[in-house]
Amino acid sequence: MTEFRSGFVSFVGRPNVGKSTLTNALVGQKVAITSSKPQTTRKAIRAIITRDDYQLIIVDTPGIHRPRTLLGQRLNDLVTSTLTEVDVIVFCSPANEKVGPGDKHIVADLAKFPRAKKLAFVTKTDTVSKQQLAQHLLEVSQLADWKEIVPVSAVSGDQLELVEKLLVAQLPPGPALYSADEDTAETMEDRICELVRESALELVNDELPHSLAVTMDEITEGENKPTMHVSLWVERDSQKGIVIGKSGSMLKRIGIEARGKIEALYGEPIHLAIQVRIAKDWQRNPKELGKLGF
Repeated sequence: MTEFRSGFVSFVGRPNVGKSTLTNALVGQKVAITSSKPQTTRKAIRAIITRDDYQLIIVDTPGIHRPRTLLGQRLNDLVTSTLTEVDVIVFCSPANEKVGPGDKHIVADLAKFPRAKKLAFVTKTDTVSKQQLAQHLLEVSQLADWKEIVPVSAVSGDQLELVEKLLVAQLPPGPALYSADEDTAETMEDRICELVRESALELVNDELPHSLAVTMDEITEGENKPTMHVSLWVERDSQKGIVIGKSGSMLKRIGIEARGKIEALYGEPIHLAIQVRIAKDWQRNPKELGKLGF
């Protein structure tokens, strides 16, 4: 018999390099929300893959960036605390973007975590030519002495099986840490809130993404279906108006979009009640950040 392996792998990189999309593709379902907007991921999301001879726990972290707010600093701190505990760190760099100073800074910082094995994935390979991919792989190879460098596309599925195999090979022997039927350590309430935030991110303009947060108020059971009461938080009155829209049109669109996703996750029809609230300058206010779970 082969020895059972288990452990934690963390994907790191700049914002919007494909970490969450890759996490979802490996697990085979949506456990982390995705968006083209920066700072979409705000938590260390644990996705769990269990097979007969291993359990791979992927910790999807926020993108590392130069913080402009207290929230940004806390997200960077979350990444740092996560990396001290994982067995494998994977630096992710998208094939369709140049390797820049931000990437070099992140890679240099990885030396602070000597315990973890270091791999590099070049993501979004479906968006570039073979020549562009070869050049990008060369640039990433020059950043550090990686155990493995792998090109991968979460969208097309190219190299996903190889990626999983290489990650498992780096894990230490050990027992399963979660039950075999779990695919994420996130609670249902947290996943519902994230789906509402994802829907809002898809629909509102570029000014708002950083200012949006979602919390669960309560879930009430009705005669026919449960009602999920959530609060969608913004920082200013003007932002509240944008989220609600003319005659409530934007909020209605967000609700319809989110409800469909939540019903797919929840497995039954639901009512979704969204209330838009203001927490003034919450990204910079320690008290408000605490209330919102940061």
